[in-house]
Amino acid sequence: MGSCVICGTSVDGHICGSHEEDVVFEFEGSRANQLTPGRFYEGSVDGFADFGVFVDIGDSVTGLLHRSELDTRLESLDWDAGETVYVQVTDVHDNGNVDLAWSIRQAPAEFRGELVDDPEGDRLAEAEADADSGTGAAGATDPNERAAANVAAEPGIDSPTVAAEENDSDRARTRTNGNAEPEGETETNASSTDARGSEGAASPSTDERSAGLVEAERERVPIADLESRVGDHVRVEGTVVSVRQTGGPTVFELRDETGTVDCAAFEEAGVRAYPDIETDAVVAIEGEVERHRDDLQVETVGLAVLDGEERETVEERLEDALAERARPDEIEPLADDPVIDDLSEEVRDLAGLIRRAVLESRPVVVRHDASVDGYVAGAAIERATLPLVRDEHARDDAEYHYFGRRPVEDGIYDMDAATRDVTTMLDANERHDEQFPLFVFCGIGSARSLDGLSLLSVYGVERAVLGDRALDADDLAAHVTPTDQDTTTATAIGATVAAGVNPDVRDELGDLPAVSYWEDTPEAYAELASEAGADADRTRDVRGSIALVANYQAYEDKRELIADLLFDGSESLAARLAGQFREKLDAAIETAEAHLDRREAEGVTVAVLDTDAFTHRYDFPPTDLLCDELHRRTHEDSPVLLGLGEDELLVRHTGDLDLDSLAEAVAERAPEAGVVARAARDDRIEFLVGERDAVLDATITAIGEQLD
Repeated sequence: MGSCVICGTSVDGHICGSHEEDVVFEFEGSRANQLTPGRFYEGSVDGFADFGVFVDIGDSVTGLLHRSELDTRLESLDWDAGETVYVQVTDVHDNGNVDLAWSIRQAPAEFRGELVDDPEGDRLAEAEADADSGTGAAGATDPNERAAANVAAEPGIDSPTVAAEENDSDRARTRTNGNAEPEGETETNASSTDARGSEGAASPSTDERSAGLVEAERERVPIADLESRVGDHVRVEGTVVSVRQTGGPTVFELRDETGTVDCAAFEEAGVRAYPDIETDAVVAIEGEVERHRDDLQVETVGLAVLDGEERETVEERLEDALAERARPDEIEPLADDPVIDDLSEEVRDLAGLIRRAVLESRPVVVRHDASVDGYVAGAAIERATLPLVRDEHARDDAEYHYFGRRPVEDGIYDMDAATRDVTTMLDANERHDEQFPLFVFCGIGSARSLDGLSLLSVYGVERAVLGDRALDADDLAAHVTPTDQDTTTATAIGATVAAGVNPDVRDELGDLPAVSYWEDTPEAYAELASEAGADADRTRDVRGSIALVANYQAYEDKRELIADLLFDGSESLAARLAGQFREKLDAAIETAEAHLDRREAEGVTVAVLDTDAFTHRYDFPPTDLLCDELHRRTHEDSPVLLGLGEDELLVRHTGDLDLDSLAEAVAERAPEAGVVARAARDDRIEFLVGERDAVLDATITAIGEQLD
């Protein structure tokens, strides 16, 4: 019986089930069926194909990392053949094929431990085993481990490793750098913790102290200035944003009023340094500024918790800087739009929320309707926020940790979507000490989203809504919703918010509002698009291409592809995809028109399409998009179009038709049908399958009465 290298739980081996995905394995088997699905493995790039990357795992097994599993475009990967990469095994087929998934962690130090996957049983990696047996710098394989071991071996340098070897009851002390005296015996002279003292006393072991500084009077250096201090010993002060345990050091992400930086503290391989230091602690850290895999990092030799006036000073600096940096300038609409003018304060509040979340190292998650309007609105905010994330965080992969954008089916944030988000959020908080995100909802604002939004509120998550539907929710952090929902799209609002979040991208947003209008584009936005270099044909092509790609990989953000279409000037790509869009849509419209039934009710012509019988429900175009276009082509003759599905009725209309009133009238006429109104980006009524005909008849009658 062994113990888990992370949590210490008694297990058969070295890792418990709940932490198996937190470590990386080196594979020493010779057959694919000896791999364990779900584990992360170290591999090397074998070669590239149009459909993905072949990765060698061990000496005898090769797996496929399909391009759909990558979080970037295959063409943009800077991997070379033979380069070490880290992947997750998702499946091992009977024929020996191995399916792989991308790992966002691409360095040993980003995992919480390293093990060897041997067919005869897992064992500790060499670095871990050496640490357990007391091997010093010669046995350390991770750069952080070597650095810590070398610091310990160098005379006159404070090191937790030295303390661990020399610690006894007379020399182990607990220190805080502040006004409050810690419990137990303490050192009263700050200089007594200086490892460079004439007597060469070692610093206390980190598992027996809260903190200790080498030079308590060292002048503080702002994190933003560390770029010019590589190789220097510095002191930084701030709030601990996150703590993650790697196979080598413990990494504290520290934030001050100018930015964030990772601070690596080494106790021994895989052992938590400074175990009393948790997220939100206000600390001072001393160490040498180094570059670790191209990222700035402070190699920690001393850490102290700040109390009293020192803590207040740090917190005041942070709050003052956050308030100043987060508050955007006065909002200037992208074009002349009275609706946006009336919402300028709400837009400014939302822009400030997003900016503050970035500065506080909180992830920003944008959830948007899976329509053109939703995608473009979400992409506008993404375009504005990503540069701020890159500026705020030293890590190259920060934009994937601190910003996410995902579509929501049918424009309704239901319990399924909310449960998925909450599960992901709690897992990130538990595993990586990640703060809860700010959720921004674009084009998702109907009352049918209240259940999902309420689940987030249970955890105190900040939520903001912008879009074209009113939402009755008093506890939203921001709510940007026009009263005139027929003339202003979520994109028009989202692009204005984006300009407030980051004025540097304002010039890239000019054509976006025009893209979101399928017809009757306001003149102000058409002129704005023209000034941005996008004429009517260009905006039509972009609109069609996004409508097409939105239908595929429905739950993926398609970040790079959407950016190519909207911002990177890929006119040939947009034109090609738009051609496919028109070809597929025209063919579907031709079929639909041939099967369109027209009914009369109180002098109102209602067009009815049996979408269950005369559409390809699982191919492009989706039913809602088909009904939208069909209504645009037929509304002069038929002001109302009904798309009759198996258990739902899509309602498209040009008159003053209220969906809730319509649903109530239908329910009265078909009381056994279980009629429910669902409205988000479109109007629809859901019902029981067995009452399909009764619901159709009742709906047509109710429409005639409302529009008479």
